[in-house]
Amino acid sequence: MTRQITIIGATGIQGGSVIRALVKDPAYSLTAITRNSQSEAAKKLALQGVRIVEANLDDIAALQAAFSGTSVIFAATNFFEPFIMYDAEQAIEIETRHGINIAKAAAVTPTLEHLVWSTLPNTSRISGGKFAIPHYVSKNRVNDFIKSDPVLLPKTTFLWVSVYASNMNYPFYRPFPIPTAGEKKYIQLQPTPASVQFPLVGDATVNVGVFTRAIIEQSHKTLGGKFVYAMTDVMTAGEMLATWAEVHGVEAEYVQVDKETYYSLWPKWGKAMDRMHEYVEWAKEKSFSGEDVILTKEDLGITGLKDTRAAYAEM
Repeated sequence: MTRQITIIGATGIQGGSVIRALVKDPAYSLTAITRNSQSEAAKKLALQGVRIVEANLDDIAALQAAFSGTSVIFAATNFFEPFIMYDAEQAIEIETRHGINIAKAAAVTPTLEHLVWSTLPNTSRISGGKFAIPHYVSKNRVNDFIKSDPVLLPKTTFLWVSVYASNMNYPFYRPFPIPTAGEKKYIQLQPTPASVQFPLVGDATVNVGVFTRAIIEQSHKTLGGKFVYAMTDVMTAGEMLATWAEVHGVEAEYVQVDKETYYSLWPKWGKAMDRMHEYVEWAKEKSFSGEDVILTKEDLGITGLKDTRAAYAEM
């Protein structure tokens, strides 16, 4: 029997990865929820045989209709989309509302067997209130809402997605060339020491889908509010840059700058990213922790992942 999978965030990195992992398998029928069914991204999905449904995350009734008949929901919300237009507090409010609306609609979907909610650790709880990272806070609030729902929690898996290799493409991380030092010399400016360790998910466009497939196919292990930690490798900030340089055949130098310089170079974004850096520097190997059951790729026997080095090689 074909299982209907509904993906929220289907045109983004995570949702797109889930679609790539499942779209060619006749065991699954895929529905993508989008605000604009006429967008180029939505049209491309339709050409792959994905059913496209328009629904706004502010409209619970529209979400309920979109979820009709579905067995599995994969939901990823995007803090950074509202963050582009508003301040961090407003972006937190918007993402929280969207996530809770998804949870409310999922809870009253009679056919639902499994909700996979893409989220992040509760840094405030882990650090005893020392760190509250804006793009984590909203997801944590949705986590708490799901945990408080006795109907939805048994059907839920929380998916922790660690740092994308592709973050290296964003302006506040991207190494830039120094023309006077020759064609192959790059530097990267960061506000934290090169020794800070980052847990990485490698190529998120591949790996999020691989993890999600394992979650829904091993539901006997993952249901009941368990957390799955999507992580392929751990590198220091310096190792990430060195790996990027090596696969591209260039030289690169890591330059630590003071925080105010970093913030002024990338207004708003610099401070948001640095809060995450500070937390990871403080938490070390505890950065993804604080829950009763945390399953890893080894626990689920996951293979076929593309690590950070491989992701850099394709960027």
